[in-house]
Order: sequence, then structure tokens, then C-alpha cells
Amino acid sequence: MDNTLEYYNQNAKQFVEGTAFVDFAGTQERFLAKVAEGACILDFGCGSGRDAKYFLEKGYRVEATDGSPEICRAATEYTGIPVKELRFEELDAQDTYDGIWACSSILHLDKKALRGVLKKMAAALKAKGVIYTSFKYGDFEGERGGRYFTDFTKESFEEYMGDVPELQVEECWITGDVRPGRGEEKWLNLILRKSDMN
Repeated sequence: MDNTLEYYNQNAKQFVEGTAFVDFAGTQERFLAKVAEGACILDFGCGSGRDAKYFLEKGYRVEATDGSPEICRAATEYTGIPVKELRFEELDAQDTYDGIWACSSILHLDKKALRGVLKKMAAALKAKGVIYTSFKYGDFEGERGGRYFTDFTKESFEEYMGDVPELQVEECWITGDVRPGRGEEKWLNLILRKSDMN
């Protein structure tokens, strides 16, 4: 994870410029349809702050975090809200959020760490709360281009979630990358719902 954070610290400007203005409204609205108007959302690993800004402009209460201090500075400037420096494993909120948005973020964890973080995310949600998250589509796990990635297919993710009974897969769909020139890259998009057992 340290190499991944260092990558973002060193490439913060280019990363923010490459993602801040990408139109992601279709997926954002699919997530917002699952939470009440004005609900409290955590943008978990917010990157440029593109999505936090979108949710704020729609009238939602938003908290945003990122593990990279350089990204936090850029996202604070872009969104107008203080973005908290927080590693995924440091999340310790309880019954706080109606929704957690983890777009292309927790995919940087290895499978063991990811399981623990998903459980922390479930604990941070209010009853029946929802998570949106996304992973590159495939079966690769390891370092790629200076960052760590855990990829999933629909089948491998559903099998993996057997060890995370706190969350249920509610929706799952595959999309191409929305960034220019990267449409051939496939993404696994997921809506997870906090289980009744919690």
C-alpha cells in the first residue's frame, strides 16, 4: 500500500487533472437512487474529489477521505470541504453513514486487508446503508504500474463476499472505462447493502 500512496503523492496533479472532469453521472445517480435526499455520504478514497463535489452540489452531506496527503490537499481545494487524510484500515466510524462511495479506491488493497476494510465499512454504515465500489475486471492481483491492484470478476467477487456476511451484493454491472482512450478497460461495479444481521 505504501508504494501505491507514494505513486499518488508523486502524481497527484496529473491524476486529479485526468479524473476531476470525467462525466460519471450515470453511476453517481445509480448510487444516489439508493440513499435518501440529503443523506450522509462518505467518499472513501476520494481522489480528485469529483464525486464528493457532485454529491455536495446535489444537496447531500459529504465527508471525504484519502490516504495520500497530496491528493487530500488537491481534493480539499477542488471540493471546498476539508478532506481528511485517512488510510482505509483506519476507518473506525460506527452507524454513521447512509452511503459509502468507494470508487476505484479499495481495489488497491490485497484480499486479506480488503476483507477487514469491508467489515469496517459495514460497521460505519447505518442500518440498510449502501456501498458503491468498483474494481478492474479480471483475476489479477499484485503491483501494476507502480500501484497495487486486486481485480475481480462477478463470480470471484460473489465467492469472496461469502466471508463478509455483513454485506450483501445488491447490484453488479460491468462498464468500460469512462476516461478518454481507455474504453477497452473493463470495470466491475457493485452496490452492496448492509445485511439485516447487523
